[in-house]
Amino acid sequence: MSQRYDVVGIGNAIVDVISHGDDSFLENMGITKGIMQLVERERAELLYAAMSDRVQTPGGSVANTIAGVGSLGLSTAFLGKVKDDALGRFYAAGMAEQGTAFPNPPVKGNLPPTSRSMIFVSPDGERSMNTYLGAGADFDEDDVDAGVAGAARWLFLEGYLYDKPEGKAAFTAAARACRAGGGKVGITLSDPFCVDRHRADFHRLIEAEMDYTIGNHEEWLALYETDDLDAALSRAAGVCELVVCTHSGDPVRIIRGAERVEVPVQRITPVDATGAGDQFAAGFLYGMATGQGLETAGRMGVAAAAEVIRHIGPRPRRPLKALFAETGLI
Repeated sequence: MSQRYDVVGIGNAIVDVISHGDDSFLENMGITKGIMQLVERERAELLYAAMSDRVQTPGGSVANTIAGVGSLGLSTAFLGKVKDDALGRFYAAGMAEQGTAFPNPPVKGNLPPTSRSMIFVSPDGERSMNTYLGAGADFDEDDVDAGVAGAARWLFLEGYLYDKPEGKAAFTAAARACRAGGGKVGITLSDPFCVDRHRADFHRLIEAEMDYTIGNHEEWLALYETDDLDAALSRAAGVCELVVCTHSGDPVRIIRGAERVEVPVQRITPVDATGAGDQFAAGFLYGMATGQGLETAGRMGVAAAAEVIRHIGPRPRRPLKALFAETGLI
């Protein structure tokens, strides 16, 4: 085996296009504030044209996590699908520049355009995401490089990709390849609506295929259809080895067998909440991949999330290594 990867992600390869949008702009454009909405190609083009101060960056939830882990010096790869168009080439080049292997070359031919998410950031830091799934959502089993998945020590899957049957088959193939290579497989629940759409599948996945699961409190409550977070997390911990729950300003809760850890969070008013969960996962996975205890890994996640919400954009601006050193984590 030529290359061993510390962390490999699979998810929607989406170009994030970020711009400012106040409440009246959102209302005029018929955009629901603060949530992720899927849009069709025509609406995507309309919204893209309406963006004033565009900042483009390779994104997608798990891709952001992997970029964060890679920025900490671990070896990373991201499996995702882009079309051979301007945004797709931008995406592939951007991942490589940031030090993450992107084994899937942009695809020529009959494929929808590269996925993009138009993100409007309000003055209060709330983000309203309008995602056109495009090429990224067509990721299927044939796009899984079994050599890469099998060489992963930690594999991280994106719940959003579960929206199509092709994604389900890809997950299963990747998870099996990773496990066969001795790696750990986990998933991010992505979004409460995503959980609602795939509840039965997620239950089966978490129980049968996943070694760890990361979600926020809303996603865990949605998964177990309850408003009792303790009940939801103990059910999850009964079937999954490692369970992580983030809770915006409240402590992060991590459960592994009989071990229970709470990691306090410093409350900050976000400049842009985009990517907080993704970077929490980056810090946490970095901690796990480097053999830290649960508390230290959790604190790394919290520090990474706190960095990313202080500025516009879903990826760290300050080197996370410097941040961890400053807070005595490394």
